[in-house]
Amino acid sequence: MKADMNVDFVGKRKIYYIISLSIIIIGILASFIFGVKLDIQFKGGTIIKYSYSGTLDRLKAEDVAKSVLKDAQISSKINEDFVTHNKTLVLEIDRSLNNETQASLYKAISEAFAENNVQKGQSNTVSASMGRETIGRSVLAVALASILIIIYIAIRFWKIGGWPAGITAFAALLHDVIVSYVAFVVLRIPLNDNFIAVVLTILGYSINDTIVIYDRIRENRRLYGTKVPFADVVNKSINQSFSRSFNTGLATFLSIAVLAVFSVAYKLDSVTSFAVPMMIGVISGCYSTICIAGPLWVSWETHKEKKAAAEKERLAAEREEKKKKLEASKAKKKSK
Repeated sequence: MKADMNVDFVGKRKIYYIISLSIIIIGILASFIFGVKLDIQFKGGTIIKYSYSGTLDRLKAEDVAKSVLKDAQISSKINEDFVTHNKTLVLEIDRSLNNETQASLYKAISEAFAENNVQKGQSNTVSASMGRETIGRSVLAVALASILIIIYIAIRFWKIGGWPAGITAFAALLHDVIVSYVAFVVLRIPLNDNFIAVVLTILGYSINDTIVIYDRIRENRRLYGTKVPFADVVNKSINQSFSRSFNTGLATFLSIAVLAVFSVAYKLDSVTSFAVPMMIGVISGCYSTICIAGPLWVSWETHKEKKAAAEKERLAAEREEKKKKLEASKAKKKSK
């Protein structure tokens, strides 16, 4: 990567804003069209695990479960331990099941797959109220992290921006959270604790990348002072930090990609549902750091400068108007 690269990131910021808004709109439309899938952890229900041997038809197991649990929404997956090669059938059911119903379900499945030596393992029941409480706590965790990030950025860069620096950095982070959400919705991955893990991880990764560029902006501001327009300082800082941001993002992406391939190969669904959205989140974090955070800060400062200039013009016009009225009044008195 050339050290003296000079891409006009700030000048093209409206293009980046349009791209980001388009992604957000796609996410909103996808939520309405496809709906948002919630995991048992968030909506409540029962998760039952069965160990088995040989080969088992997952879809047939779902049909057997539906014949026992009328009108229930049931999803299933098969997990395999890549060390022991033990296989587990996992049924996720959208309602709480008592012991008697679970026993009936186990009997039906063990009879349908008698040759597979099905054994009932762990079962977990989450009430709907507990699911809502989990969502509330998760949102609170993300909100608290966001508030602390805004305060930290505002204090750290108080001399060159303060609250505008913190708020624009948060806007870039919010962009990454929305992109992660869109990834879950479009890929039809249920929102679960992995979603919260992805969001918090992306918040930490993206803000660290943003701070690197903000530090460079602060250094260049000290070096050039007010002689160079703020937009030029930000653009120069982004160009100087581009190689570092891009290379870090690429290394992180490739590391998670290996994890994703590994999880798909060994059918580790819980890892896949974290790794794939995380890959998309890393791309979004790198993009928002370079194309959103700094340029948005420039837009903020530009708007503030235009507002101050307009206010200055208004006050000057008022003074001029008062001056004219005063002169007219003096002229009227002299004529008398």
